[in-house]
Amino acid sequence: MEVKTSLLDNMIGVGDMVLLEPLSEETFIDNLQKRFSHNEIYTYIGSVVISMNPYRSLPIYTADKVEEYRNRNFYELSPHIYALSDEAYRSLRDQDKDQCILITGESGAGKTEASKLVMSYVAAVCGKGHEVNKVKEQLLQSNPVLEAFGNAKTVRNDNSSRFGKYMDIEFDFKGDPLGGVISNYLLEKSRVVKQPRGERNFHIFYQLLSGASEDMLKKLKLGRDFSKYNYLSLDSATVNGLDDAANFRTVRNAMQIVGFLEDEVQSVLELVAAVLKLGNIEFKPESRANGFDESRVKDKNDLKEMCELLGIEQLVLERAFSFRTVEAKMEKVSTTLNVAQAYYARDALAKNLYSRMFSWLVNRINESIKAKTKARKKVMGVLDIYGFEIFEDNSFEQFIINYCNEKLQQIFIELTLREEQEEYVREGIEWTNIEYFNNAIICELIENNQNGILAMLDEECLRPGTVTDETFLDKLNTVCAEHQHFESRLSKNSKFLTDHSLPHNCFRIQHYAGKVLYQVEGFVDKNNDLLYRDLSQAMYKANHSLMKLLFPEGNPAKVNLKRPPTAGFQFKASVGTLMRNLQTKNPNYIRCIKPNDKKAAQVFSESLVSHQVRYLGLMENVRVRRAGYAFRQAYEPCLERYKMLCKQTWPHWKDLARKGVEVLLKDLKVPEEEFSYGRSKIFIRNPRTLFFLEERRRQCLEDLATLIQKIYRGWKRRTHFLLLKKSQVVVAAWYRRYAQQQKYQKIKSSTIVVQSFIRGWKMQKYFFDLKNTMPSMSPIDKSWPARPFLFLEGTHQQLRSIFHLWRCKQYRDQFTEEKKAIYEEKLEASKLFKDKKALYPSSVGQPFKGDYLDINKNPKYQKLNIVMDEKLLLADVINKVNRANGKGASRIFLLTKKNFVLADQKTGQVKASIPLPDLSSVSVSSHNDGFFGTASAAKGDFLLSSDRLIEIITKLHRTGAASSDREPLSVDISDEFLVQFKQDKVCVKFVQGGPKNGNSVTCKRKNNRLLEVSVPPP
Repeated sequence: MEVKTSLLDNMIGVGDMVLLEPLSEETFIDNLQKRFSHNEIYTYIGSVVISMNPYRSLPIYTADKVEEYRNRNFYELSPHIYALSDEAYRSLRDQDKDQCILITGESGAGKTEASKLVMSYVAAVCGKGHEVNKVKEQLLQSNPVLEAFGNAKTVRNDNSSRFGKYMDIEFDFKGDPLGGVISNYLLEKSRVVKQPRGERNFHIFYQLLSGASEDMLKKLKLGRDFSKYNYLSLDSATVNGLDDAANFRTVRNAMQIVGFLEDEVQSVLELVAAVLKLGNIEFKPESRANGFDESRVKDKNDLKEMCELLGIEQLVLERAFSFRTVEAKMEKVSTTLNVAQAYYARDALAKNLYSRMFSWLVNRINESIKAKTKARKKVMGVLDIYGFEIFEDNSFEQFIINYCNEKLQQIFIELTLREEQEEYVREGIEWTNIEYFNNAIICELIENNQNGILAMLDEECLRPGTVTDETFLDKLNTVCAEHQHFESRLSKNSKFLTDHSLPHNCFRIQHYAGKVLYQVEGFVDKNNDLLYRDLSQAMYKANHSLMKLLFPEGNPAKVNLKRPPTAGFQFKASVGTLMRNLQTKNPNYIRCIKPNDKKAAQVFSESLVSHQVRYLGLMENVRVRRAGYAFRQAYEPCLERYKMLCKQTWPHWKDLARKGVEVLLKDLKVPEEEFSYGRSKIFIRNPRTLFFLEERRRQCLEDLATLIQKIYRGWKRRTHFLLLKKSQVVVAAWYRRYAQQQKYQKIKSSTIVVQSFIRGWKMQKYFFDLKNTMPSMSPIDKSWPARPFLFLEGTHQQLRSIFHLWRCKQYRDQFTEEKKAIYEEKLEASKLFKDKKALYPSSVGQPFKGDYLDINKNPKYQKLNIVMDEKLLLADVINKVNRANGKGASRIFLLTKKNFVLADQKTGQVKASIPLPDLSSVSVSSHNDGFFGTASAAKGDFLLSSDRLIEIITKLHRTGAASSDREPLSVDISDEFLVQFKQDKVCVKFVQGGPKNGNSVTCKRKNNRLLEVSVPPP
């Protein structure tokens, strides 16, 4: 089961002022201070959120915090602006109730930041998708644009909103944003021409001069030096923590995201530059013939540059600053303007130009962010408007601001009481009337159509004749003198005649938040808000793209002689529209409080906070909420929170939650007059009862914690014991294994020692036996003693191989070089003829002697010695076969390293001498015969026969192979080969003879082309 944190858990002070006990202004302030010192800046009054400005960043607005408060009950977690935002959004999405969030408080209390947090939270929790994200981004990016043009640095706030803003965010049936509509109220346009000491003009002027590129400033005919412009105060031109250049880039980017075209952005900046230029225009008096002074422009350079920016003829605007045309029916009267009137006209034009541009900006933003579909929409309104203002000098602006706050307080009380009454009826609780201060009498004093202050101000402005602020005050003293909330030194009420705190040119109204002294000076002019028609027409003639939209009354074709509505009338109508709009929506309240005037973190001024608590009517809010039942909660969470206080409901209650709560309260013996049962909620009248339940719950939780701790410790010790036991078993198993391994290693090492001694004895015996049974030294003797022991198999074979190799070496060492050469020739013969020539086996046992004729010793062959100039390799008698009859003739065959020679056996005469390089091949048969044919291209072929054929051909082959300058002699073994005799080729064919031939080899001529050699059968 999910563990939930209640508003009542881990409280610092009291999270909901409704539960504050005892309730007084002192305990109220102390509770706020205690929570503020622990960075708990949010506190509830029922469903109202009190927000203290911390003047520093706190880590309570992260994405994790958004997820923490998402889809959670309002009182489920500690107080937070996200809880109110989530409650409003879920009511809109799930219950189809239009919502409004009213954010009030004085300048610097954090209203603008609160509205941003509400919008950012709603943007984070609603749907996703390309179009939805685009709408969300446009809604969020509208804030930087409006702040740049509508906010300014004041003594109380570095980013003070100088206009009231109400935004309706429109959603579809799924809760995804479709668009929005922004309404603005009462821009403080007087700030354009004059700022109090320590304050600045609107941000956009400083941002433009600091952040624009040199090229842009050149196009706008501006410079970066603030001191060059009369409308910009210099004592607070730069503000710590504000980067005007970076903010200008942010504004440009935001305007692009919202949907402003580049030409539109340029046009707006041109108007801003024109206002700065307008402030630099100065006038001088010039006497006329009639004795009156006429104003003239001193230095026309700024006028010229302004006219170039707006596309106005310089003479037209210059004339408008010197003359004023008054139309009455069909008559026109032109009067001159003195210097004071010219300055008034200049400032009036600057204020109207800027305020109308601001209204155009709001309308342009609305065009971009408005919903593109006409389907039915759900609406969440966010109101960020001035709080109640009590300054040292209070004028017309403070009067209408406080009037607006009176109306908001009135609707707050009405809607709060209505919400309370509706909940009582819905839950079946008896409703009792609640006594409270109804400020309708103050609203009536201000807005009554017959004798209200605004109506009398309008009447005075429209009255012919001399109209001044003093005549207006006289009228008030006459009409409102008997009103209990109106005070004036000059009224007929004698009790104020000696009140020296009330000056003669002032009046005082006792608002719901306290008494406010208003200086009557400027009321008439500010309410009139006149702009001379000549200036309107001059602006309309401008070629600038926005001027005709901003000054439609300047159109000569549509001259309207009717006096324009006054500022008070317009504001009253706007407030009326706003109140009717709010009446149709479910309200949610955020009351912002400024903890100190120094804009410092962790500083809490009791007097300042107490003043704001009074004029915000927070104590009244608490009393209204506590007049019936101070606390109410649904049965399920109530039973879930307190069920451990009763044995019958703990740990599981299986019946209805209401019955469980009834059993619980009966068991705790809570007096019946302290609570009531609604249809879905339990209502608790006194906070003491709730704190009694909380104290009992705290004690019970401590007991439960002790029980859980005891069970946990027992479980932890048993788990530790089982782990030790398991570890002991594992350690013992490993130890036994180790001990057995050690024992085995000892047995194994002992066995190896014994085994080595036995094997050593067997090896010794083996070598002694082998010594006595060694085989002969003949290399061809394959005998070897048998292996006596199996483990000596490898040694036995290795010794046999070593002995054989040694024996062969001993045998080879006995050879002389001559004998070695003979064996090499035998080996060569084996390679050439083994298994190829039947005669070969019989030659193996015959040594190759070489010189069989003893040429060097026999005097018979003395002639041949002379011929032979090299070492003789072979000398023997062979038969040369005659092709004519196949008969053989004896010849001496001599072989040297370069030649072989055929000589007559009898005479020793050389018959043929063949160089070995000319000898290409030798052909023999595979039979047991001595015939072989030599092939020589130079001397022709010979067919020879010899019993020592194997030796002769082997020596011929070896002699050719030993020479590196010729190819080895080719030996062809075939039973049929060709022999070239002079010009004829004769085929020599070997056939197997019959029995009648015996074992002799015969050669017969069959024809001219064939010699047949008959060989005996094998």
